[in-house]
Amino acid sequence: MIRLIIISLLISFSYGYGQRSYQEVAQNLGIEGMDDFIAFLSIPNDGKNRDELQANKLWSEQKLKALGFEIQTLETSAFPLVLATLEVNPQLPTIAFYMHLDGQAVDFSKWNQESPWKPVLKQPEADGFKTVSWDNLKGPEVEDLRIFARSTSDDKGPFVMFLHALKFLQKEKIKAAYNIKLILDYQEEQSSPGLPEAVAKYKNQLAADLLLILDGPVHTSGEPTLVFGNRGIATLTLTTYGPKIPQHSGHYGNYIPNPALNLSQLLASMKDDQGRVTIAGYYDGIMLDTATKALLEAVPQEEQAIKQRTKINAVDAVGNNYQESLQFPSLNIRGMQSGWVGNEKRTIVPATATAEIDIRLVLESQPERLIERIIQHIESRGYTVLDHEPSDDERMQYPKIARLNYGIHYPAFRTPVSGPEGQWLSKLMTDYFQKAPVKIRTSGGSVPISPFVNQLGIPAIGLPTVNLDNNQHSPNENLRLGNYFQGIEIFIHVLQSPFIK
Repeated sequence: MIRLIIISLLISFSYGYGQRSYQEVAQNLGIEGMDDFIAFLSIPNDGKNRDELQANKLWSEQKLKALGFEIQTLETSAFPLVLATLEVNPQLPTIAFYMHLDGQAVDFSKWNQESPWKPVLKQPEADGFKTVSWDNLKGPEVEDLRIFARSTSDDKGPFVMFLHALKFLQKEKIKAAYNIKLILDYQEEQSSPGLPEAVAKYKNQLAADLLLILDGPVHTSGEPTLVFGNRGIATLTLTTYGPKIPQHSGHYGNYIPNPALNLSQLLASMKDDQGRVTIAGYYDGIMLDTATKALLEAVPQEEQAIKQRTKINAVDAVGNNYQESLQFPSLNIRGMQSGWVGNEKRTIVPATATAEIDIRLVLESQPERLIERIIQHIESRGYTVLDHEPSDDERMQYPKIARLNYGIHYPAFRTPVSGPEGQWLSKLMTDYFQKAPVKIRTSGGSVPISPFVNQLGIPAIGLPTVNLDNNQHSPNENLRLGNYFQGIEIFIHVLQSPFIK
């Protein structure tokens, strides 16, 4: 025990914990490397477009090869993943870093700039953001400026931050404190169809002592953050049926049942007025003991900040606070469609009504069980549930028909906050910033990491760096430069910090 303490002290002294700050270095690296970042953001990366993904794959491979990484393409039935390896010393532990380089599709009409693929620099104003010249990067106050482009935050930004940190170590002739594996996913926004296959097929190549996930935003406070789990995700498409062909609402508005109304009533029956799921057994298995509640309550309060940012007055009552709400499976209507609206509206009884639903999964609840509960609930409302388009005979046979199709994309995972990996990461962050990081037990978002945890037995922790209000998945996605610089700073420190379990 004494020997371990002495070794830890020597390592802390040799790497300058709490002594050397890389803040200025990181800012200089970020500004000097801005052309590279702009070039990368200018490459479209829709996860459904293989040509775009291939261009991003080539760009990222070239940058990593220049830093001495060995590149291996992990072929799957979907778009391949890339494994980039930098061996420092075979006797040292290996830490893997997961990032994805694809992005969500874009709606050009909703972006306040020429193109999501032409990055622009903007400064905040009272009523939004104003485009400014890139020459503003030469000014003294740049941290609140933002880069607007698709994937600035999700997830090209963290990858470029990591590249800058690696370049700094190479320039200073500093070796990383452990062997490095980078796992680059090019279809995460498509639910990473090839990842489970890659994990099963390339177990030996992907083996590591710890997996760090470089994705997602920091806590509302903006403080350095560690995330110890992520919810999984399942998606459902629910359709109700009316007349086979839309009918004149004047002739049939009081006679033929309206599928849009039926769907609305069906969806409304699944939750109470405070947003809690009323489907029988939906929350079974969720137990928050005293220690867990203390961990959740230790996270700085964010309810007022969320309300202010999203401009809402009230919140759902699934948990006693925001962090507690994330410990339960969600049931979210992400889109609805029936008939026509706006300039295309017409006086008809629609033929169908469809809702797209997502469920954010937690570790304690099985997705198959949740979906079965939903089906049972729909049946209890008098519906016959099909998994296919109803035939004419089925339409005539059953008074109320609902079609339900679903996919379970990946389950939840969680690494113990008190485990050795969490203690190591928390200590090095505390030593560097002179205060403890915010520790998130479970993040609300989903990342396809569970195969690493469940099949390879690799503990995983999220190390987010981007600003919370980054509009990821939405128009006008952005990255605050202060977060960009701090991300580089964090990675420089983490890469030099020996992994001690």
